[in-house]
Amino acid sequence: MTAIETDGLTKRYGDLEAISDVDLTVERGEIFGFLGPNGAGKSTTIDVLLDFIRPTAGRASVLDDDPQENPRAVREQIGILPDEYSLYDRLTGREHVVFAIEMNDAADDPDEILERVGLADAADQRAGDYSKGMGQRLALGMALVGDPDVLILDEPSSGIDPNGMHEIRTLLREEADRGATVFFSSHALEQVEAICDRVCVLDDGELLAVSTVENLRDSLDSRSVLVLTLDANPDPDLDLNDDHGLLELPDVTDVERTETALRIECADPGVKSAAISRVEDTGASVVDIDVEQASLEDLFAELTTDSTEGADPIETPGGERA
Repeated sequence: MTAIETDGLTKRYGDLEAISDVDLTVERGEIFGFLGPNGAGKSTTIDVLLDFIRPTAGRASVLDDDPQENPRAVREQIGILPDEYSLYDRLTGREHVVFAIEMNDAADDPDEILERVGLADAADQRAGDYSKGMGQRLALGMALVGDPDVLILDEPSSGIDPNGMHEIRTLLREEADRGATVFFSSHALEQVEAICDRVCVLDDGELLAVSTVENLRDSLDSRSVLVLTLDANPDPDLDLNDDHGLLELPDVTDVERTETALRIECADPGVKSAAISRVEDTGASVVDIDVEQASLEDLFAELTTDSTEGADPIETPGGERA
């Protein structure tokens, strides 16, 4: 069963096209990262899914229901953590969760939910005294009420420290394991990379890529970074542009050197073996070889830079449009 689907989704505000012809499919039980710079159209897309705004063209569905035609059916099946949420300063954490339980006619244990989001010790503290991270946890707990089939989270890591994000990632994986779909937008790309099954990148209202992070690497990142650990210092001129230098090799674009290692950037991964041989020819012994992968942040930058330069969409492995 498809959890979220859009077909030709378009929203215009006068001459401004906030999103343009967005085709997207998110599967049930998937953790899906929705990425893009500010103004890319992420919030517009989410607002259409929640029936906060109506599309100019195209359609959207959540669990096979059209949010414009059956908004109540959609809202009964989703939990929402908006980017801008409001808490009641005078109510405690527990009172907030009890309120959400009553509004959803659910049977959850409020203390169990507060335990899951790491607020058990602050259950009786007023929300007005919460830190930003604690408020974020409380809002997430309220979104979990009723075991929703789809969680739509807008910047869920805002204000939460790295240890807290590890707990949140564990919680979201538990939600996916029970069959829920987690759909969230985020600027914290390292968090997205750590948990998402797939990601999409939206820029200037257009969908640039939908794939796994690994497939994006295969499709976009021809750069390969070779890291060689040495048991002795290499020739002092090794990283210079002379007859013995690595930069003389075709497709070696940069070399960084420390006392015990070389970091060699290759435009073509095929040059790695020649680079290793060149190092060993200087008399240095290579004791360890590592290859650095491009981070999601690197891929995101490459995609959005290409889009501003008018590059054509690419095809990711599996035939998905990027």
